Amino acid sequence: MGQVRQTVLGVAGREVVITNPDKVIFPQAGHTKLDLVKYYAAVAEAALRGIAARPLVLKRYVNGAEREPFFQKRAPEQRPEWVETVELRFPSGRTAREIVVRDAAQLLWIVNLGCIDLNPHPVRADDLEHPDELRVDLDPGPGTSWDDVRRVALIVRDVLDEHRLRGWPKTSGSRGMHIYVRIHRRWSFDQVRRATLALAREVERRAPGQATSKWWKEERHGVFLDYNQNAKDRTVASAWSVRPTPDARVSTPLEWDEVAGCDPAAFTLVTAPARLAERGDASAAINATPGSLDSLLELSVAQEAAGLGDAPWPPHYTKQRGEPPRVAPSRRASANAKTKGSGRRQSTQPLITVAKAAHKEDALAGLERWKARHPEAAARLQVDDVLVDSMRGRSSTWTRIRINLRHVPESERSAEEPPDPDYDPWRGSEPGRPGERAPKTRSSS
Repeated sequence: MGQVRQTVLGVAGREVVITNPDKVIFPQAGHTKLDLVKYYAAVAEAALRGIAARPLVLKRYVNGAEREPFFQKRAPEQRPEWVETVELRFPSGRTAREIVVRDAAQLLWIVNLGCIDLNPHPVRADDLEHPDELRVDLDPGPGTSWDDVRRVALIVRDVLDEHRLRGWPKTSGSRGMHIYVRIHRRWSFDQVRRATLALAREVERRAPGQATSKWWKEERHGVFLDYNQNAKDRTVASAWSVRPTPDARVSTPLEWDEVAGCDPAAFTLVTAPARLAERGDASAAINATPGSLDSLLELSVAQEAAGLGDAPWPPHYTKQRGEPPRVAPSRRASANAKTKGSGRRQSTQPLITVAKAAHKEDALAGLERWKARHPEAAARLQVDDVLVDSMRGRSSTWTRIRINLRHVPESERSAEEPPDPDYDPWRGSEPGRPGERAPKTRSSS
């Protein structure tokens, strides 16, 4: 066998080895691993602003951007002595030593491992229990326009301003937008999540037709404000991260006056370095403006007094006090319908699962086979009736596709069939092992 080709780059006073530099990472755009590394070298100062001193989850695309990644929390055992780690404790009770990046050499080292985007925790390594960042993740549902995302982002800005907080917007690099808020390190993860939930509900109140705080996908419409991205152990792609899209888009910081007219397709691995060189980093001053959550937490108390208690948590978290039933409304309605004398009007959301696959393209092929078997029902589906969920398994994502038959007359609905394909990400896992049976849905933003 031939020797594996490699390139050595000098950066931050160190030599970083880049293996397989000619490996194509973005097949449609033709970008190689070395192209990706050179991008991060060019924007390192700005990219480090979003990740420096923070523990990182390594999201590794070892087979390129078009294949599913796997998530690596534990730092590789074989690593340079100059790569720092810190031990985190997760909601499951387990611990792991995660990578902490502080300079450009460490940044390029993790990119060489196959990390396309950078996924830091909202805490610093010297205080892992008190976030210094509140994250507003605007996740557009099927059929939601980019204009809707921008309009909701501007409402978020207004609500933050009223609560004396400065929001820093950026494109997500996919279909949505992120707004980060630096905060003093005084509050727990639960308090930050509660403040974000209060913010989401206030935005929903102001724009009920465009924004939603509903956790269950079958209840959502428009732009979902994902408050659970602030729960402990959740990560979001940081500013200046390249995203695994065909055109290698970049999660790019914006000035607020750019939001109304921006086009996320304009920011890519090719164009973002030039923008940074010409205009600078729109979030350069983010660390200079930490704020207080007191006002948003007061809003949360007022919402609770009005009957709005806690909202659902991700499924792999311990059941929380005051949390509503962790059951999808359609299933809850079905169970309630069997309870004699409930006297309640029951919601109906006829959801069926049609595909579960290790790879998204296989799940989509299963969806097309279902449509071919049921052409009349398929013709009645609207765009937001097809729910494509990216789920996290033990170490990699998998895809589940469900269909809401609400627009199909009951007499025309066929019985639910076994999913095709029917992938089980937990097959072979140790029975009863904590945290192993509860996949979580990844944000599509």
